[in-house]
Amino acid sequence: MKKTLSALTAALIPLSAQAHFLLLKPSTDIVEGSSAKKIEVKAIFTHPMEGGPNMPFKPVKSGAFVNGRAIPLNWKREEVPAERGSKVKVPYYTAEFKLKRPGVYQFFVVPNYYFEPAEEKFIKQVTKVYVEAYGVERGWDKPVGLEAEIVPLTRPFGIWEGNTFVGRVYINGKPAPNITVEVEHLNEEGIEVPASPFIKQTVKTDKDGYFYYTIPWAGWWGFSAIGYGGKRKYKDGKIYPVELDAVIWVKAYEKPKGVK
Repeated sequence: MKKTLSALTAALIPLSAQAHFLLLKPSTDIVEGSSAKKIEVKAIFTHPMEGGPNMPFKPVKSGAFVNGRAIPLNWKREEVPAERGSKVKVPYYTAEFKLKRPGVYQFFVVPNYYFEPAEEKFIKQVTKVYVEAYGVERGWDKPVGLEAEIVPLTRPFGIWEGNTFVGRVYINGKPAPNITVEVEHLNEEGIEVPASPFIKQTVKTDKDGYFYYTIPWAGWWGFSAIGYGGKRKYKDGKIYPVELDAVIWVKAYEKPKGVK
């Protein structure tokens, strides 16, 4: 029996099947033309394949890294129900950004720590997404220098469904071998899955920190490399581990008509 992705379904799925993702989604990943254009970037902490629940967070550091420098983002705080039909609201953020010059813009967000009581740990997801502007493609394979970061080896824009995405994971500036990378689709279509293991896909990095994943269909896809970020004290006075994740989002486009 197929499983419909809803708030009720999410509540019934084992915790091991759920994956937290800080979604960082631009209104487009490719900007063409000859004049400066504005895009909107949205940031929300959620479970993308399940459509929720949504969780509270706050950007601590963010920017658009281009041509070796980071341009700050000005976020507007908005609210969304924590779950479908819930009266409890949590924040998400939007920012308008004007792309004035050609280049590859790496948008990034470093959030505050989120404590997950069900897993007894803190989660911090350092997240990136790319926008290519006005035909200049240089710099997409260069790191920003974040504490947790996926550096792509596949160009992270202009991707067809069926392409294999390759990335290298760095935690605290060093390649991260043999760690889990969770993969989820941003389910804006109401896709149903046959069983809970299909909600997130899982791959591992190799001994040098590389991972590979073939994108099965079009849409936005998130990759979250699960790293270790030490320990931290919670308000109850106890010390808990910190999950330090490197997250990247890419968009895959449908194959042209007539292509099998």
